[in-house]
Amino acid sequence: MTDQAPKWIWQHPDWPCFTWEVAEVQPRLQKCWRGLGILLGRSEALLPADDPEAEASAALDTLLENIVTSSAIEGERLNVASVRSSLARRLGVQEPGGPPSPRSEGLAELMLDATLKPDSPLDAERLFQWHRWLFPDAEASLTTLRPGQWRGVEPMQVVSGRIDRPKVHFEAPPRERLEREVDQFLQWFESSRHDPGMDPLVRAGLSHFWFVTLHPFEDGNGRIARAIADRALAQADQQGIRLYAMSAAILERRADYYRHLEESQRGKPDLTTWLVWFLDTLNATLLNVIDQAERTLAKACFWQRFGTAGLLPEQAKVLNRLLDGGERGFEQGISASQYQKVAKVSKATATRHLAGLVEKGCLVKLSAGGRSTRYQVPELCRKWIHS
Repeated sequence: MTDQAPKWIWQHPDWPCFTWEVAEVQPRLQKCWRGLGILLGRSEALLPADDPEAEASAALDTLLENIVTSSAIEGERLNVASVRSSLARRLGVQEPGGPPSPRSEGLAELMLDATLKPDSPLDAERLFQWHRWLFPDAEASLTTLRPGQWRGVEPMQVVSGRIDRPKVHFEAPPRERLEREVDQFLQWFESSRHDPGMDPLVRAGLSHFWFVTLHPFEDGNGRIARAIADRALAQADQQGIRLYAMSAAILERRADYYRHLEESQRGKPDLTTWLVWFLDTLNATLLNVIDQAERTLAKACFWQRFGTAGLLPEQAKVLNRLLDGGERGFEQGISASQYQKVAKVSKATATRHLAGLVEKGCLVKLSAGGRSTRYQVPELCRKWIHS
């Protein structure tokens, strides 16, 4: 490598002694821990300890989202029904699903091993097994990928642009020092878990970045890095089930994700920018799941109160749309014409149905009158439904 070549982070004499600005990171840590505490509190109401089926079903949804979105970050579209079937069988959830495939079986094994067995050691053999699960068909295909083995001697670079004027976005440590680098990472990952000076959420962000930097496999490094971060987060919250899928929020910020990883690969091992992005994304993940949990609780509370009110199927359908909120939830209230379309009834029937819902207390009429008259669930529920 010439003197003019960029100085990668792993070439810095302080590598891998990462630093960060506490003033930038600490406020974000406080937000994340506060959000995690709220989420754990909400989960106790949503998932009673004496209802293992509800726990397994919630874990299934979260793990499925994590698998599908982590693959989508790399541009891969999975057979969702097949992955769901593989997860459901392992979690003991009885439901119809698509036929499993070696791919879905491997992805399910990887995610369950990464997050539901957080106390097992992370060593080289476990990483090899994750890689084999990630690429179960590689040996039978024409690809040169070697599942369960470190990458070859060729330089590991991410390059774009013309062949005669390539732009190198990233370069990993050379093969001759790779195993030593991986050993150092794995030793740190195990020892840092018990380090009182290492915040567990910072540890998750560092582990993700460090593993991606090493890029020890020919392919699948991003997905395994995210699985390692998920493992670190599972060790942090010590929950028997997974409550949130960070990969979903990363997918929404995919361009920023790659940009922050690339920018942090150059210069000094100061990871302030990366950790700020990672924690902001984690906080967004937690807030989104908390919002969903509060919607679910509000909906359960509503139907506990009005479930025996003798509602018609069309009325229940519209109320569920309002209670679900979101883009299709009529945040500004529903009008008679909108009710007519959703319930598929006549205009006169829509007006009569709405009047009946107001009389029963299921809806309240908003202040605007005339053609703009709209109806909404009572404020007690609405404050949870629309953020």
